[in-house]
Amino acid sequence: MNKPTVLLADDHVMVAEGIKNLLSKDYDVIGVVEDGNALVMQAKQLKPDIIVSDISMPIMNGLNAAEKIIASDEEVKIILLTMHPEVKYAIKALDSGVHGYLLKHSAPEELLVAMRAVLSKKTYITPTLQADIMDAYKNKKDIVDDPLSVLTSRQRQVLQLLAESHSAKEIANILNVSSRTVEFHKYKMVEVLKLKNASELVPFAIKNDLV
Repeated sequence: MNKPTVLLADDHVMVAEGIKNLLSKDYDVIGVVEDGNALVMQAKQLKPDIIVSDISMPIMNGLNAAEKIIASDEEVKIILLTMHPEVKYAIKALDSGVHGYLLKHSAPEELLVAMRAVLSKKTYITPTLQADIMDAYKNKKDIVDDPLSVLTSRQRQVLQLLAESHSAKEIANILNVSSRTVEFHKYKMVEVLKLKNASELVPFAIKNDLV
């Protein structure tokens, strides 16, 4: 019997290797990537049964990558790992169609439980957050409109790269576009986000947890 295939995403090599070793007995880890952009490309190419991804990654974070993957492939299962215990992150992930949500400091065995649940077409939420998430949905608290929702996926990618201290020229090289295109995206983001100028883009990104 073939093992379920897994694609891992984490920009910390030691963490990724630890997860790979944990899963190797029951799963076939077919790829490991270090940023969200690579995750989107490898998910399309490798078509894994399940993806285990960190949220905080360079170029494109895990949540935005998950949104893009789910939009093009509804069959793949995605589990997100994060250091953030805030309920708002979990709600955003679940609303995006993610199938599992765990905190990185959870016991390793919990990831195995989550993997089995998700592959059985169930949604897994770490018990640490279950009550708070249910309470938030019930009382509509902590559920707010995402200020970044007005941006296109490419604009969010440019904004994250800006917040990671990349220059327009560096962003152009990373995304394989012209510097002029990057500057156009910056101009449009200032416009749609109703900011005063481009210097406010990075503080906006940091305030809204894009990095």
